Amino acid sequence: MYENEIYSNSENGGYTSYQTGSYGTGNSYGTDQNVKGGKKKKGTFRKFIVSMGLGITFGVFAGAGFYAVRLGADKLLPAGNQEAITSQTQQEGNPAEEARMDNINYVTYVSDDISGVVENVMPAMVSIVNTSTRTTSFFGYTYEESRPSAGSGIIVEEKDGELLIVSNNHVVANADSLEVTFIDGTTAAANIKGQDSDMDLAVIAVSLESLTEDTRKAINVATLGDSDSLKLGQPVIAIGNALGNGQSVTNGIVSALDREVTNEDGTTGTYIQTNAAINGGNSGGALLTITGEVIGINSGKIKATGVEGMGYAIPISSASPIIADLMERQTRTEKAAEEERGYLGISPQTVDGTTEQMFGIPQGVYVAKVFEDTAAEQVGIRKGDVLVKLDGQKVSSSEELMKALEYYKAGETVSITLKRVENGEYVDVELEVTLGNRPEEDQ
Repeated sequence: MYENEIYSNSENGGYTSYQTGSYGTGNSYGTDQNVKGGKKKKGTFRKFIVSMGLGITFGVFAGAGFYAVRLGADKLLPAGNQEAITSQTQQEGNPAEEARMDNINYVTYVSDDISGVVENVMPAMVSIVNTSTRTTSFFGYTYEESRPSAGSGIIVEEKDGELLIVSNNHVVANADSLEVTFIDGTTAAANIKGQDSDMDLAVIAVSLESLTEDTRKAINVATLGDSDSLKLGQPVIAIGNALGNGQSVTNGIVSALDREVTNEDGTTGTYIQTNAAINGGNSGGALLTITGEVIGINSGKIKATGVEGMGYAIPISSASPIIADLMERQTRTEKAAEEERGYLGISPQTVDGTTEQMFGIPQGVYVAKVFEDTAAEQVGIRKGDVLVKLDGQKVSSSEELMKALEYYKAGETVSITLKRVENGEYVDVELEVTLGNRPEEDQ
C-alpha cells in the first residue's frame, strides 16, 4: 500500500485542487471522485439557472396578462363594477351565486352607461314654453303681466297633419301662447288639443306644415311601454327640460309603485316613485326603461320640502287611455271673433283657497246668478253651483273661465263639471252645454 499525491485539473468543471489518493482494497481513487462531484455541481447550477429563467418569464407574461385584463375591464365596465367582478370571481363554482352576480353586473352596467338609450329617445323629447298673463290685485289696482314658464313634452303621434305631444296639464294650462323646441333647436307654435286636469295630462298639437324637412327627419315618435310590469329596483331614466335650461338626463331606480300622493292643489293621485332627479321644468317629460320605452310622465309639481331623492311620474298604463281620448279632440288654434263667441249665461265669482277655508265652498267659479233664456238655464245650472271644469280643463277663477270660453263659438257644445250641494254635501254634476249667443247689450 502506498500514498501518492495526484493533481486534478477539471477545465470543464471550473476549479483546481490538490487531492491525496490511496490505492488499496475497497478504496477508490480520489481523482475520480472529485471529477464526478464536479459534474454533479455543474448539473445543479444549470437547473438553478433554467428555473430562474422560467420563473422570470412566467412572471413577465402573468403580469402582462393581468394588466391586459384590468385594462379591458376598465374600458368595458365602469370602475364601480370592479368590486362586483372580484366578488363574482371569488364565488366561482357556485352556479346560483354566479347567476346572481351576472344579473347585478348587467344591471349596473346598463344603468351606468345610458348614452345609447338617450341618443335613441332624445329625438322624441321636446321643451315647452308657456307664455301666460298673470293678474295681480294690489291696493285695489289690477296689474297684468306676461310671464313665461318652462316644461317638457313627449312626441306620441303624427296624425291628420299634426304632430301630437303629451305633457302635464299644469305645463300648458292658461296659455296665451305655447312654443315647442325640438332636438335640432328649431321652434314651432303649438295649440292645446285636449286637457284632463284630474290626471294632470294634456295633449298639444304642432302643425306639420310649420316644420322644415330637416326637423321632420330629426324627430321621432316615442315608444310607450307597460308600467304595470315594473318592479322595485328596476333602473329608469328621466329626461326633461329641467329648470328651463334645455333637455337634461338623470337616472335612478323605481323606488315605489302605486304611491298615493297629495298634489299641490289638494287632489290625490297614484304615481311611480323614483330617485331619479325630477325638478321644475321636468314636468311633462319622460320616465324611461333602460330599453327606451316610456313608462311614466314626470310631474315636477309634487314636492316635499326638505326631502331629496323622491320624484314622481304618472304611470303610462293609467295615462294611455286618457291620452288616446285627448288626441281625438278638436285642436283650438284661434280665438273666436268677439261677436261669434259662445255665451254661457251666468254671473261668476272666484272661490279661492281662503274662501274655501272660511266657508267650505270648493275652489272654482261660484255661480252667483243664472240669467234667463240662456244656455246655463236650459241645462239646469243653478245659483250656488261651483263650476270647476270646462271641456276637461280645470277652472279655478272667473278670469280663467272667460279666457277658456274665448275659443268657443256660439252653437258649440262643451262639457262642464259642477260641484253642487246635495244632502249637505258637494257632489259632482256633469253637463253638456250648447253655448248660446251673447246678448247685444253685452257685446
